[in-house]
Amino acid sequence: MEAYIEILNNMQKEAVLCTEGPLLILAGAGSGKTRVITNRIAYLIKEKGVSPKSILAITFTNKAAAEMRERVEGLVGMDAGGAWISTFHSACVRILRMYSHLIGYDNNFTIYDTDDQKTVIKNICKKFEIDTKRFKEKWFMGQISSAKDELISEGQFELDASGDFYLEKVARVYTEYQKELKRNNAFDFDDLIVKTVELFKQHPDILERFQERFRYISVDEYQDTNTAQFVFVSLIAKKYQNICVVGDDDQSIYKFRGANIGNILNFEKVFPKAKVIRLEQNYRSTQNILDAANNVIKNNKNRKAKKLWTENDAGAMIKLFHVENSYVEADRVVSQIKEFVDEGYKLNDCACLYRTNAQSRALEEAFLRANIPYKIVGGVNFYQRKEIKDVLAYLKTIDNARDDVAVRRIINVPKRGLGAAAVNAVQRVADDREINFFAAIDDGVNEGLFGKPGEKLREFRNMIEDLKESASQISLHELMDEVLEKTGYLKELEAENTVEAQTRIENIDELINKAVSYEDSADDPSLSGFLEEVSLIADIDSWSADSDYVSLITVHSAKGLEFTNVFLCGMEDGLFPMNAAICSEDETDLEEERRLAYVAITRAKKNLIITASRMRMVRGETMVSIISRFVREIPVDLIEPDRENIYVASKPSEYNGGLPSKRASKEEFFRKPYASSAAEKKFSSGEKAALEYKEGDRVAHMKFGEGIVAKIVDGGRDYEVTVDFDDVGTKKMFASFAKLKKV
Repeated sequence: MEAYIEILNNMQKEAVLCTEGPLLILAGAGSGKTRVITNRIAYLIKEKGVSPKSILAITFTNKAAAEMRERVEGLVGMDAGGAWISTFHSACVRILRMYSHLIGYDNNFTIYDTDDQKTVIKNICKKFEIDTKRFKEKWFMGQISSAKDELISEGQFELDASGDFYLEKVARVYTEYQKELKRNNAFDFDDLIVKTVELFKQHPDILERFQERFRYISVDEYQDTNTAQFVFVSLIAKKYQNICVVGDDDQSIYKFRGANIGNILNFEKVFPKAKVIRLEQNYRSTQNILDAANNVIKNNKNRKAKKLWTENDAGAMIKLFHVENSYVEADRVVSQIKEFVDEGYKLNDCACLYRTNAQSRALEEAFLRANIPYKIVGGVNFYQRKEIKDVLAYLKTIDNARDDVAVRRIINVPKRGLGAAAVNAVQRVADDREINFFAAIDDGVNEGLFGKPGEKLREFRNMIEDLKESASQISLHELMDEVLEKTGYLKELEAENTVEAQTRIENIDELINKAVSYEDSADDPSLSGFLEEVSLIADIDSWSADSDYVSLITVHSAKGLEFTNVFLCGMEDGLFPMNAAICSEDETDLEEERRLAYVAITRAKKNLIITASRMRMVRGETMVSIISRFVREIPVDLIEPDRENIYVASKPSEYNGGLPSKRASKEEFFRKPYASSAAEKKFSSGEKAALEYKEGDRVAHMKFGEGIVAKIVDGGRDYEVTVDFDDVGTKKMFASFAKLKKV
């Protein structure tokens, strides 16, 4: 047997050799699932004689897809370019580039990011006179995205919304939004999946073409798929049933993005002949870390049983820093990192994980004081920076002048005297004639409809037409140079002569570097292909372990990464798990929080340090906290409390410079968490107070952001409040816990 098969453990080997029929691989954290997927693909090609062209392998990030492709090619000793190894979105883009004309789009469509979507929604709200202070654009975007995840069309949404004031408003915007995208020859990210499914259902011959081509399908991170993605792969796999899905229901943490854990839990019901193989041997972490993770996750009911184990050493005990406040917490983290560095670890061996983005502030301040380099992973995406979006908008306009969002963005960038009056004049022509924005400029200029701004609009149109002609004759990076020169964009930045302007120039230079790299690596480089590639890059794809800095990262963003030393910060009830999950009547909300804790714990390879604060400031108020229930689910004998930071005080005034006034034994510490009675009193519903908001009011929540109160039910001791949040959809919560503020 081939050496690459012999090196596998028994369960991995069984998974690789099982090539026919539906297969569910339940791959626990750090169990070598990528090796199994790549070795299985290599086995299909080398030993089973399957053509690479018959293989479709899908994962969620470009980084994972590139790694998978590289590994496969290393194993088979040949170019596996015939195989499609890509993300869901990239695979669907390839299909739509070939066949979108069959569903009413040109094949050179534009892909809209969230900023583009927001611009379209904002214009629609303005058109319909919808108050965006009350109904935020992000709220509409979230509602529409959730509908698309479930393959609910705008027409079906409108039918389902009948009689509901809020949903009827969403339905109206959803319908107009889809019309606008169609006029602009554009898809948003959700559409890439939805429209591919639509193509398959409307054109069975096209579906059969892909069923015949892709006889072997692999899907990584299957627990993160939504309904639309599930339908997409199920349609292709339906004929030959050779579908292998790999995932871990215990790591399903993206419900808020539409992920449906039922896809992995019910796989055997959808594919009754499915074989199930469990990968439970972990190669990443010590046994103590795995025991902690196992003891936390076993408290979830909705899961497939599995227990991680390793041949690694038991390793260090889990450290616990239970400190006075978030500032002491941050300083203690810095102190421990310095100890790790003294022991020979690098800064990039360390990562601070936290539940909410806001927690990074105290950590950042502490790192700055200590002069420790750090990076917030998942911060501002390179492609979301203004100067990058401006240049890309020019390229999008050159590639697809029907893209109204791109044209409107750069019509007066740099300033060329085309203000709101000129834009509105063009828009009136576009609306009256039901044509796109650039076509309206062309018509209006030719017919002399714009008066004084007409000449400047003519110059703008002619410049774009000249650049279009250049695009067909010169390379991509040369085109970018020409755009920067002809538009005067670079000259304007150089004239500013500021540090910020220089940074923007450097960012543009980096974009040109990206274009050159793309031209060197792409089989058939094109402007459309470049725009497609940069539009599909995720924040996490830019993470690198090569630079020496401490990573600050939310737990959601840390999934798929691993670090030698992990600091799990802010482990307090109300923060992790969040109050909303604690109070929710839906037990799956708390289970998702527990899965998130499981993911966080299993990012650690050698050392796991858990931190918690006894008091934390929330919205300007100091709140007393108790240690997270997830920490209390870890057996006491696995944890080594930090003796300098464990103390029990009856009231905050007993603190003396952050030092303990009274020590507690380990047993006392865990069995009687600090100030539990005070915290319970603080958070109990008690005698309910009158609410400052009513149904229809706009409110703010410390985790979920802003939303609209959809329903209030008097539950006796407390009010049950249902809120449609802009970013995370609908949530039910008790008023005393939610602490909603009217805005």
